[in-house]
Amino acid sequence: MGLFSRRFGIGLVAIAVTSVAGLTAASAQAPASACVITKTDTNPFFITMKNAAIEEAKKQNIKLSMYAGRDDGDSISQIEALETCILAGVKGILIDPSDSKAVVPAIQKARAAGIMVVAFDSPVEPYDAVDATFATDNFKAGELIGQWVKARLGDEASNARIAFLDLNASQPTLDVQRDQGFMTGFGIDTKNVNVIGDEDDKRIIGHDVTNGNEEGGRSAMENLLQRDPSLNVVYTINEPAAAGAFETLKSLGMSDKVLLVSIDGGCQGVKNIKAGTLAATSQQYPGRMSILGIQAIRKWVDTGEKPKLEDGAHFFDTGVSLVTDDAAEGVSSISVAEGLEKCWG
Repeated sequence: MGLFSRRFGIGLVAIAVTSVAGLTAASAQAPASACVITKTDTNPFFITMKNAAIEEAKKQNIKLSMYAGRDDGDSISQIEALETCILAGVKGILIDPSDSKAVVPAIQKARAAGIMVVAFDSPVEPYDAVDATFATDNFKAGELIGQWVKARLGDEASNARIAFLDLNASQPTLDVQRDQGFMTGFGIDTKNVNVIGDEDDKRIIGHDVTNGNEEGGRSAMENLLQRDPSLNVVYTINEPAAAGAFETLKSLGMSDKVLLVSIDGGCQGVKNIKAGTLAATSQQYPGRMSILGIQAIRKWVDTGEKPKLEDGAHFFDTGVSLVTDDAAEGVSSISVAEGLEKCWG
């Protein structure tokens, strides 16, 4: 169930998840409470994160309250959820921020109230506004895809016509890192690496936003095709956006003329590579993010200890793998078969 803004006349909705009676590991620990706040309850990626958190919380004797925004980018609902969790007096909050900056004041309020706040999947700005972050190296995820596309095109990379289907207009950190990572891997000068859209490489035909869903992918693809129907490479922020882009390309008879790539590595996305509707994807491990986040909250409740980063690191890297059956020399990748075994663990 999602957390909906009161602007739409619907109050906050929470799902309470209690520990399973009789679990030996859980019974040895004092009960604790925590909140999990994801971006949406419709994207399979976030559903995987939620379910993994629920299962780990049962093992750790933590009662969870689950919240989600109406859509990817709905930071207002997330801020309302943070306020609700503060009032509830929970011990920890695990949040995947829709806007890396907008949620920070509410996070600071939670930490001032003695609540441990952990970001997962998407970082906040600044990184140290939370107690820990468990996430994909999103720049590397984009870079791997960019390197692979460049290798795949070979000499024709210099003539590429690239469309970028990004997340949303607020340019959250995750969005920027993936986009700029792709450009770096492909060999495009990013100019300001912290900003999307300031590049002057003529191979870029444009950027549009998708809100990370199929409908957004369809409309963004339509817009960019109107701008330049000669495009031959499409980068997408995630696999739902890629699915929407593919539908548009297919309807125009262009699906076999465009190299479509993405980031997520969900089981369906990997199957789409096998089916030929997606060329390659960078696989993330959202279940791992949730498990490590819940374990960090449990350890803090029990010992007062917080995760310690290595010198110079800003987050705990949960790993990323390029998935394709068309391996490129010099670019690390795993096969579709291996991707299916690992998807979203």
